[in-house]
Amino acid sequence: MAVHPSEAIASLVAHLSKLPGIGSKTAQRLAYHILSMNSQDVRELAVSIWNAKKNTKLCSVCGSYCDDEVCSVCEDPTRDHRTVCVVRDPRDVAALERMRDYRGVYHVLHGTISPINGVGPSDIRIKELMGRLADIDEVIIATNPDIEGEATAAYIARMIKPMGIKVTRIAHGMPIGADLEYTDEKTISRAMEGRREM
Repeated sequence: MAVHPSEAIASLVAHLSKLPGIGSKTAQRLAYHILSMNSQDVRELAVSIWNAKKNTKLCSVCGSYCDDEVCSVCEDPTRDHRTVCVVRDPRDVAALERMRDYRGVYHVLHGTISPINGVGPSDIRIKELMGRLADIDEVIIATNPDIEGEATAAYIARMIKPMGIKVTRIAHGMPIGADLEYTDEKTISRAMEGRREM
């Protein structure tokens, strides 16, 4: 465990190291960088973190993050509202939007089925997805290609297929265990193009 010259620095390092993907060395580097910033920039960083937390809402339609009641994708009349892409969390929406090829809308589950972690179908937004299917032609399942993502995709497909709605799964040009969030736009685009019916 690193020793820091002040309790304030130790506390900052401890809080930064709680962020995903940030180990103790990176947290220490970030803490010392923040200390070297001018006071105004540090204040603006702190305010932007607080404002993002305080002002960000969940879209009442898709469950993604937004500033208003409904997100810009769900409000966009030029999007194909008959095609819904199902993703694990809002970061996946951002990843898919970066590729700029997909013109449908989204549904964010806010998790995946994981019995080992005590997460069942009722703990994620599957009920809300089922409530959106009246005017839907295709549901694209874009959960991560890991055990939980595959289990969630299979469960959703079993629920939707009897309704006569086309259910597809993005192709696995993506490495097994990869997160959409960290996958480049080209790979995501190829995976979307190569989706298969479930």
